[in-house]
Amino acid sequence: MDAGTGTGTGGGTGAGTRTGAPPGAGGRRKGPRPWVWGVLTLWVVLAAALVPLAGKLADVQEDEVVSYLPASAQSTDVARVVADMPGGDTTDISVVYHRDGGLTADDQAAAGAQAREIAGRFETVGGLGTPAASADGQTLVFNFQIAESAGEPGDVVKDVREVTDRHAPGLDVLVGGPGGTDADMDEVFSSIDGTLMLATLLVVTILLIVTYRSPFLWLVPLVCVGVAEVATRAVVYLLVEVGDLTVTGQSGGIMTVLVFGAGTDYALLLIARYREELRRTERPFDAMAKSLRGCGPALLASAGTVVAGLLCLLAADMNNLRGLGPVGAVAVVCALAVMTTLLPALLVLLGRRVFWPLIPALGSTPRVKRSAYARIGAYVVRRPVGILALGTVLLGALAIGTVKLPGDLHMADSFTEKPDSVVAAQTLAQAFPERASQPIAVVARTERADEAQRVAEDTQGVADVARGRSADGWTEFAVFATDRPESSGEEATIKRLRGALGDVGGAQAAVGGSTAEGMDKHSATARDQKVVVPLVLAAVLLILVILLRGLVAPLMLVGAVALVWAASLGIGALVFEPVFGFEGADPGLPLLSFVFLVALGVDYGIFLLHRMREEALSGTPSDKTVVPALTATGGVIASAGFVLAATFSVLTVLPLVMLVELGFVVAVGVLLDTFVVRTFLVTAASSVLGRRVWWPGALAKADAGAKGPDGPDDPDHTAPGGREDPSPMMA
Repeated sequence: MDAGTGTGTGGGTGAGTRTGAPPGAGGRRKGPRPWVWGVLTLWVVLAAALVPLAGKLADVQEDEVVSYLPASAQSTDVARVVADMPGGDTTDISVVYHRDGGLTADDQAAAGAQAREIAGRFETVGGLGTPAASADGQTLVFNFQIAESAGEPGDVVKDVREVTDRHAPGLDVLVGGPGGTDADMDEVFSSIDGTLMLATLLVVTILLIVTYRSPFLWLVPLVCVGVAEVATRAVVYLLVEVGDLTVTGQSGGIMTVLVFGAGTDYALLLIARYREELRRTERPFDAMAKSLRGCGPALLASAGTVVAGLLCLLAADMNNLRGLGPVGAVAVVCALAVMTTLLPALLVLLGRRVFWPLIPALGSTPRVKRSAYARIGAYVVRRPVGILALGTVLLGALAIGTVKLPGDLHMADSFTEKPDSVVAAQTLAQAFPERASQPIAVVARTERADEAQRVAEDTQGVADVARGRSADGWTEFAVFATDRPESSGEEATIKRLRGALGDVGGAQAAVGGSTAEGMDKHSATARDQKVVVPLVLAAVLLILVILLRGLVAPLMLVGAVALVWAASLGIGALVFEPVFGFEGADPGLPLLSFVFLVALGVDYGIFLLHRMREEALSGTPSDKTVVPALTATGGVIASAGFVLAATFSVLTVLPLVMLVELGFVVAVGVLLDTFVVRTFLVTAASSVLGRRVWWPGALAKADAGAKGPDGPDDPDHTAPGGREDPSPMMA
């Protein structure tokens, strides 16, 4: 069988096409079977119960700093200790006043009045404090630590900005600092769900209309995708409530893309097979049953590789990556469940007329033309070694581009358009090049706080140490470095602080803050790559070995998708900075893109190799299976790959650099896999290897002519070759 275009239940495309039993034979009913109504009723009941739960997912979504930090990092410990102190976690903001040419006396007076108003309106830690003025007299900054009791960070920053919006012409007043950045980030995440849903819905709708050329058919898979999205959101919400699952704006956005992308792919594959079966089977119910038997195992294996790959993220140390694993797995499982139950029921209920105006009539002969994939396949098998070598060199050359991948993405560079907090950080960096304007956060046990403070003050690179709150046995310090934030100098100071404070016995000191968080993310991501990547490879390889019953073919597919990942990341590295203007790459990009491209990309190889295996089992010599397999799977898989790439590319419209980068790399990788690797490289490698591609399985020992349910002695089996390319998009 193949993914939606296989032929395990009938064959041929000409006048001799099988049409099944005569109408009314055996007294069978012509209407939908009872299970159709049962499935529809079940989903109606489930939808009614799940819709209210799905609406609650946004309420449990977490986008706090801890949600994106490593579970075992010092910066995470600091964030948790500070959050548990009286007043909770603080909203640290910097209010920056700047005028080109120098601040006037009126500017300074207005800035002081606004600072006093802010300190009086909110509960602060350490009060107003002393403002810092730049040497050139153009910039003045007030730093505030506003207690959590004052409200959510986004609300606090909004209120502060209402105060600072009242200023004289020519005076720039900006609210930045970690709190300002977090508020801007929260605003972006709050808009992601709606923007992403609408954009994805529009893209999928257009592609389905173009694919099916029908005024009705596109609605059926689209409705099913919507049901799958509701089911996914409801199940994820329940997992959050009953378990320790972190759902962030990042994982929520990726969840939606997976539901739409994977769900639409499964629908394309099943509908293509169903339409084919309708030409030779009288009743839609029977045609659908044959379709599910034929392409069901391939769909299960496809979903299984994605789920297995995503669940490997549970071994990650990064909280957001570990939470993404189950969230993404639920999305794929729900998409598969809906597309193999609700979609078949709706199609059977609607009958052949749902395909109008291109209705597949019983016994009809579809258009027969020489497929582009038949020509490609014939060309590849004539020059397999040269094509394999050329393609491998090309992808290898693109992979070299990864050496130009920009450095880690700083918080200030995380937005595609610069909000006030980013402009404030840049203004401060120019005004105070000699010292940091954002503190390094340090916590230590209160009984050893004095010694910890002395050690911090004596550490090289520290300009000042301010003592903060003390509660629950902990004391908080604000440590200012002599180097600017997120610079190599400040990172060196943090390393020295951690080493020196670690020698203070009993202090249990930990060093955090925005720069330390970035350092910890980088270290944790490097660790996660070493752990998760082998797990993903092993899980996907195991599923392929079970499905293809060999070792060489699975190794070939895994090696191919790994090469695609490296090439896609290399392309991203070549365009991120010069074309998109991005100053860095998200530390989690290599790992996330690897998981998605290996788990998703291997699917199309599964469909091609599985079809080749079916050809071999039908008696076709091993050296003759490549062209018919590529011809049969080419069109529909090309459509599915294009849809999947398009849904991931929707992430590029969002205002967060990390999601834009992920969407770009995965979309490029899916297109490379669909149109280069599967079409040329895997085909060429299979042609070179011949029967050895199935080693050590039985097919590697001799050309099959196999018997039994998969072989030619099966009364319902017809040799798979000779089909037209079934994809409307590619016709």
